Amino acid sequence: MKPHAFVAMPFGTKPGPDGKLINFNSVYTDYIKPALESAGLEVLRADEEMRPGNIRTDMFQELLLADLVVADLTLDNPNVWYELGVRHALRARGVVLVSGAKVKAFDVYTDRRLSYTLKKGVPDPARLKKDRDALTKMVKATMESWHGRRISPVYHLMPNLKEPDWKSLRIGEVREFWEQHDAWEQNIEEARKKKNVGDILILAEEAPVAAFRADAWIRAGIALRKAESFDFALEQLKRGLKIQPDSLKGEQEMGMCLQRLAAMGRPGYSLGRARQHYRNILKKHPKDSETWALLGRVDKDAWTASWRQDGLTLKQMRYEAEQEDALLRAAIDSYTEGYRNDPAHYYPGINALTLMHLYQHLTKDTRYRADIADMASAVRFAAKYEQDESQRFWAAATIGDLEVLVGTPGKVRAAYKEAIAKSDKDWFALASCCAQLELLRDLGFRPKAVKAGLDTFDRALKKAAKPEQWEPRHVFLFSGHMIDAPGRPKPRFPAKKENIAAQEIAKKLDQHGAGPADLALTQGACGGDILFTEACLNRGVRVHWLQPFQEPEFIQNSVIRGGEAWRPRYMSARKKLAAPIRNTFDALGDPPKNAGEDYPYERCNLWLLYTALSYGEDKVQFICLWNGGGGDGRGGTAHMYNEVKRRTGQVDWIDSRKF
Repeated sequence: MKPHAFVAMPFGTKPGPDGKLINFNSVYTDYIKPALESAGLEVLRADEEMRPGNIRTDMFQELLLADLVVADLTLDNPNVWYELGVRHALRARGVVLVSGAKVKAFDVYTDRRLSYTLKKGVPDPARLKKDRDALTKMVKATMESWHGRRISPVYHLMPNLKEPDWKSLRIGEVREFWEQHDAWEQNIEEARKKKNVGDILILAEEAPVAAFRADAWIRAGIALRKAESFDFALEQLKRGLKIQPDSLKGEQEMGMCLQRLAAMGRPGYSLGRARQHYRNILKKHPKDSETWALLGRVDKDAWTASWRQDGLTLKQMRYEAEQEDALLRAAIDSYTEGYRNDPAHYYPGINALTLMHLYQHLTKDTRYRADIADMASAVRFAAKYEQDESQRFWAAATIGDLEVLVGTPGKVRAAYKEAIAKSDKDWFALASCCAQLELLRDLGFRPKAVKAGLDTFDRALKKAAKPEQWEPRHVFLFSGHMIDAPGRPKPRFPAKKENIAAQEIAKKLDQHGAGPADLALTQGACGGDILFTEACLNRGVRVHWLQPFQEPEFIQNSVIRGGEAWRPRYMSARKKLAAPIRNTFDALGDPPKNAGEDYPYERCNLWLLYTALSYGEDKVQFICLWNGGGGDGRGGTAHMYNEVKRRTGQVDWIDSRKF
């Protein structure tokens, strides 16, 4: 949705500095509002004059959370100055000042300012377009440089001052605003739990203010990173960080994506780039234990990659691991620093200890002997007294890891059994522990203890069913014209062209070898959607339908409008879908206010596209049945075509004009 602008200005007709009357309603409707709308913002102004000590709380909330505040300083109006001061105190950026007279105040010298011309108490018609264009240009520049220098004089002069978290600016009396937020937040959380990343991305764009969008984009990035869609995750994280550049979690997640892309050998990415990213975070947060641990993981990965290579024997790998001792020491140093900064955070502690033992095992160098003795008891204590229920498995597994380093095989088995009992048969958690033990095995470290651990986890993995993680080879996204309704004045997709369209759709699917390894996404409307669905089902492709309305309304609007014969075809295809039909209203909630009648169609198009992209941008193949013209409203095939072309360029266009 559009960014939100709040306008602080006098209301009605007031005497200007020279005593002549100024119509500020005209200033707003003719100058400020059109300029902001041209810049792509939704605009709100207080509908009554505010008095000190009696500020309406909903307007006050707007002032705190709006993406942009425009303040008109033509008059020395105490209410406007008060609102501007509140914004400056709580937000470092997002302010534009305008005035129809000279502003004398020195304290706003850092703000972006523009003058507009008045004539007979209203914006001068001869200069109005020029003044509006100048304001539009300044607003766009202000929004684009959101993460640049701080505009507020308060934050400009106090560079170490940090903005409060936006959630702390919640005003309890503004019930309607926060009730809408809470419903939106609930939908975001539900989508996160179900791993419906496409839902999160739509909800992020529909958030009423930037703070909400940034938070949702960062959460979408986290979900995509966990789904191993690292390129798309990076895109969302960057969008969130552009608005909230101080989000430590967002920066850390971005580093994890850079690291994984480097490990995959993706061109343009390297462990060095990920390492530098974490070092940049540490310049701002030098004591953050988690960032040090993530840096340690980069160093550990670099060391592991240096010796764990295809074609090498175990003896050769162990030799290479010993020769790359400098990389190993770098990992030890990073993990150790992380643990020193937070001794309760046992993850960097156990990693530092394990690598110290490996260093001693490989090089016979005892430089870490004192650190090993000091840290072992501390790590054991921290893990033993973990208070977070969700971390109990990892805490118990850490005790097992400690026994691998110094204990007997019997103690290793006993400790890991305790951990497995707390694992809730989480296959991935169990497999992660095995991966660490396999690394120790390859390096010949304490073979009996390591074997005891591997045997224990092997038994547990056999009992824990690996969750199905079906990943499609291709994701076919389809959008196409509905069959013409009876009596359509200008034919677009007449019924007599149905067989030709079906053949062309089938031909495109066959060119890509569509089959059971693939996924297809569309709405299920009469005409192109159903023809595409039938062709996919005939080839064993899994088909999901995402619809803009609840099903009864969708059938009425988009199925039987092409004739009653389409209803049984819809119902027949429906029975063979790979998942229940989803619709935007149930999954995403009501659309935003003032979005327009046609918005549900545009919303559904983006929902389909984002859902497809969440599987990996390189997997998406868009097939469209289109005559190359504009649609009957927002959200048609033309809209989807332009969005896909902008995002991926992977388009198979079936031009219906050539039938």
